[in-house]
Amino acid sequence: MKVIATIAISAALTGSAVAADLAARPYTKAPVPVAAVYNWTGFYVGANGGGGWARKCWDNFSVLGVPGPVATEGCHDATDGTVGGQIGYRWQATNWVFGLEAQGNWANFTGSNTSLVFPAPFGQINRSKVDAFGLFTGQVGYAWNNVLWYVKGGAAVAHDKYEGIDIPTGAVFDRASETRWGAAVGTGIEFGFAPNWSLAVEYNHLFMGKRDISFNFVPPFAGPSRSDTIRQDVDVVTARINYRFGGPVVARY
Repeated sequence: MKVIATIAISAALTGSAVAADLAARPYTKAPVPVAAVYNWTGFYVGANGGGGWARKCWDNFSVLGVPGPVATEGCHDATDGTVGGQIGYRWQATNWVFGLEAQGNWANFTGSNTSLVFPAPFGQINRSKVDAFGLFTGQVGYAWNNVLWYVKGGAAVAHDKYEGIDIPTGAVFDRASETRWGAAVGTGIEFGFAPNWSLAVEYNHLFMGKRDISFNFVPPFAGPSRSDTIRQDVDVVTARINYRFGGPVVARY
């Protein structure tokens, strides 16, 4: 009996010591990550689509190669859709985001007006089309985690086609085309919906200035038909999607 009692007392004492040991250890809770921080740094490529309108005003100063007084032929808006792509690089410093981007778009901005110099019923219609444009811009933006607002500015280039249409017959009798350089400013807001993906809405205004355009008759006729000074500004609104090649969002503890 003595032996059994001794064993029981020893076991009880040992258990108490172990329990005291366990109770003395502090409880440590695993760290919980806070909200992830979105990172805008990296190269990106993307696509865009939307619409635009180009305001064009024509002033005639030569007919059949003979200079004359400047006469206003009128203005029109050339409108329709556009689709294209962009490539760029951004780097983020605290909440500020800086970037460079090149964008190229196909377009179908088309419009026309009846000439005020050669009016109906025996006159002509002036028709224009912007079929492509490009932007080469720098960006400065401010990020609220995965939401980025930015402004941009730089160079713009557009390709334009012009036609004169005979009103009685509806036939094109002269045409011209040009590639015109100007300036661009714009703004946009972009939302990062996944670590490397973002959606944006963007507006750009293209200051394309004025140029002297020489028209030529279409076959079977030949030679210069007229010359006009054409002023142009373009406004474009697009939705964009970008894929960024860079690190994922960073989780801070």
